Amino acid sequence: MAVHNSRMDARERARAFELTRAPADFIDDPYPWYAALREHDPVHALEGGGVFLARYEDALAAYRDPRMSSDKKAEFRPKLGDSPLYEHHTTSLVFNDPPLHTRVRRIIMGALNQRAIARMEADVAKLVERLLDEMAEAREVNFIDAFASQIPIEVIGNLLDVPRAARAPLRGWSVAILSGLEPTLTPAMHEAGNRAVTEFVAFLKELIAERRKHPGDYDADVLTRLIQGEKDGERLTETELYHQCIFMLNAGHETTTNLIGNGTWLLLTHPAELARLRADPALVPSAVEEMLRYEGPIQLNNRRLTAPMALGGKELPAGTSITIGIGAANRDPAQFPEPERFDVARKPNRHLAFGQGEHACAGMNVARMEARIAFSRLLPRFPKLELAGDPQRDRRIRFRGFKTLPVRT
Repeated sequence: MAVHNSRMDARERARAFELTRAPADFIDDPYPWYAALREHDPVHALEGGGVFLARYEDALAAYRDPRMSSDKKAEFRPKLGDSPLYEHHTTSLVFNDPPLHTRVRRIIMGALNQRAIARMEADVAKLVERLLDEMAEAREVNFIDAFASQIPIEVIGNLLDVPRAARAPLRGWSVAILSGLEPTLTPAMHEAGNRAVTEFVAFLKELIAERRKHPGDYDADVLTRLIQGEKDGERLTETELYHQCIFMLNAGHETTTNLIGNGTWLLLTHPAELARLRADPALVPSAVEEMLRYEGPIQLNNRRLTAPMALGGKELPAGTSITIGIGAANRDPAQFPEPERFDVARKPNRHLAFGQGEHACAGMNVARMEARIAFSRLLPRFPKLELAGDPQRDRRIRFRGFKTLPVRT
């Protein structure tokens, strides 16, 4: 009887699921909801005519099918209106199709090749050691502010060669702008996001004007590369240029901050896996991949169908809004044995944390490098690292992370 009731509960949970009215416990633990959807309604109808994909196979198909558009103009216009947020989120790389997407991605990927990432490693290691010194002196810190968020701000700041003294507002702008992507947007979030875009663009106008006067190394300075475009190729418009810079900062900051914060919390709440990783530091790369799968920094992605398509046994018409449940797909038992088990040595681990196909995250190898160096230095430095209080989760649905993670060294 208990099993029957449990199954009925799951069926009811799947039937009632709605992103714009997510229940109070969803942000703290969305995974029972995802499990219910995978089992009972894997292509779940959402209010407004869209669908939520909960299974790995369907999510992968959505990422790879050319009928899936990343252009968000139709979706964002009624939500954001004619606003700075609308201009940003419909101009940046991630929410565009070719030719803009192809053009910008080629420029960015040219600057983020493996050689370039290898050149960054020494500076990232120095930064991590400095942050660890500061943590050791403080003894108790909010790990997010003191460590996890500091690394990507410095890395992206260095990539764009933003003067170090001018980097203070970057994180606040990033959080405010990305909050505009939440399923439900409050007037305060809308106002804060618009203000952040406006202030960020004003900041970039000065930075870009100075860089035009004094260009950096084309092969190492991403901003110079974006300004000059591909050699003998097309250049970005002024508006496109501003918004690709904002996108790079936002994407690089959010993913890596949450990856390092979530990963540290996972290790501290799974002591056997932490001990395993301490005993075998060679497992750090696979541990990072498991952190990405198990508590992915980004839980949702979106597409829009440009032509009819069948998914999960349902015929979906052109124009259907698709929400890809990354967090749900990454715990699908059809793809991952024992998906609810956190396993720092898991292989294979074909998670979808960075997407797939032509829209796979352009900076994923930078994020991996940052996390690998962070954990390989953090764990031996603080053999008694522990939680120093209750963490406070970021209350957003699309992005999964912590506002505060108190730790004691």
